[in-house]
Amino acid sequence: MKILALCIGNPERLAGKSYKTGIFKHAVNGAVMIDAEGLVGDAICNRKHHGGVDQAVYLEGSVCLDWWARELGHPINLGTFGENLVIEGLDNRQVAVGDRFMTGELVLEVTSCRIPCATFAARMNDPKFVKRYTQAGRPGIYCRVIANGIVEAGLPVAYAPFSGARVTMPEMMETFGRQLSVEDRQRYLSAPIHYKLRSMLAAQS
Repeated sequence: MKILALCIGNPERLAGKSYKTGIFKHAVNGAVMIDAEGLVGDAICNRKHHGGVDQAVYLEGSVCLDWWARELGHPINLGTFGENLVIEGLDNRQVAVGDRFMTGELVLEVTSCRIPCATFAARMNDPKFVKRYTQAGRPGIYCRVIANGIVEAGLPVAYAPFSGARVTMPEMMETFGRQLSVEDRQRYLSAPIHYKLRSMLAAQS
């Protein structure tokens, strides 16, 4: 695998909305610094729901983006889904919490999947896109930064699967907001999941 694109965005206003969003991202040339808060220079407008140490970098795999291009019937510009990194050869469906991606000095650890929202639907100009994205079962991937690094498109990416019980991105999206069984809750809590989800699941016990 390798980095196909690094994408950043500026605050922009969605048509018909009163707020600005950083979801409009575009691929950039050259090297980008990635630290604990994500890509330096990238806009994060709503920090209540976006960004933060356990949601610092948003990944999309090229396998799923290619699938979406076929599904939508047109090419998808890199950054359209609001992703920060596109990894060539990666299928989101195979990724689980705790998996790590390494390129240069940068080390990313998967914490959670993307849960689609109204802003994403507005970005795609499709009010039904939240349902469509959920039903597709190919959610994007949020990561925390274990080690900072300066990266650029074309660099090779190494992959290290989590050694514990696997909680895949499709499973996490399917179960989001639901009451889990004792066994599943323990499995989720044994993985390095996003701290907000950890709090939600701990409250279920």
